[in-house]
Amino acid sequence: MKRIILCLAVCMLAGCAGGHITLKEQGSFAAGGTTLVRPGTYDNSKFVGWAEQEETGQSYRADHAYVQYQIPSRARRHALVFVHGYGGSGAVWQTTPDGRDGFATLMLKHRYPVYVMDLPGRGRAGRTTAAKTVKPVADEMFWFDIWRMGIWPRYNEGVQFPQGQEELSQFFRLMTPDLSAGTLDAQAVALTAEKAAPAVLVTHSAGGVPGWMAAMQNPSVRGVAAYEPGGFVFPQDDLPAAIDGLTGGSAPIAVPREQFMKLTQIPLVLYFGDYIPEEPSKNLGDENWRVRLHMARQFVQTVNKNGGDATLVELPKEGVYGNTHFLFVEKNNAHLADMLAGWLHEKNLD
Repeated sequence: MKRIILCLAVCMLAGCAGGHITLKEQGSFAAGGTTLVRPGTYDNSKFVGWAEQEETGQSYRADHAYVQYQIPSRARRHALVFVHGYGGSGAVWQTTPDGRDGFATLMLKHRYPVYVMDLPGRGRAGRTTAAKTVKPVADEMFWFDIWRMGIWPRYNEGVQFPQGQEELSQFFRLMTPDLSAGTLDAQAVALTAEKAAPAVLVTHSAGGVPGWMAAMQNPSVRGVAAYEPGGFVFPQDDLPAAIDGLTGGSAPIAVPREQFMKLTQIPLVLYFGDYIPEEPSKNLGDENWRVRLHMARQFVQTVNKNGGDATLVELPKEGVYGNTHFLFVEKNNAHLADMLAGWLHEKNLD
């Protein structure tokens, strides 16, 4: 197979600095999806327009994920499948607001094959069967607060997020509309893991739940590294109480015990950043992640008491400070990548 030399200083992942990566293979594919077929016989003599069509007898493929992959020379055995969160696409794993190596590139440097997903209805996977209207909602200040970058317009003290108007603009321009039906994410993740097998899922925020679901569905998933997951599954006969909060709180997601037990058969690690209080707060972002961190602790406890191997890493307790909800794009993301590589090695997921 043709070998590709990729210079990070000019690579398409953007913002790469120094050194070379030798790739054995790179490309993209669609994972999952549906196909609509209209009844009747297609008549190619009719022209209605470019945007409008006579649909009789025609087909429409949609609801798939778009997956971009890169496999380095001397690749490790396990591939990493990157799953983004709400409002984003796979681009969040591929670049940083200030143009440094993205997290997928950093893990590629550790010689892991990387598979970066745009979930159905997001980014380059925008062709869906859902009928949605896209509205230009001004919401960036809200997300600045929710993602614990600070309280607009002030950044949190000591924050690792790259500050500056251009950096903030680049960050918010990574956001993309969600045009999905919201039901096919887990299937797409599971199918991507099967294609990349054996695979470790690397999830973020709202990508956490489809990650848990995919890991329970597909034995190709050999581990999960979840960065501030937004939701958690529990066996339906052992549910913790929901936790109230200003942004709707956090409630357990019930699954059959037999299904949950599959999570106890693979190593799991959860990473949470800074600026998360222990006590209730009047700040939306603080409160949103306070309740989710408390639920994460219960999730890890439940996995482990059932014989599993789950680790919760609260970065400030490890002496790592200043990280927001988007910790993997921040100034210390290389250190966080080294931490992940260390965990993967410890769990024999090289």
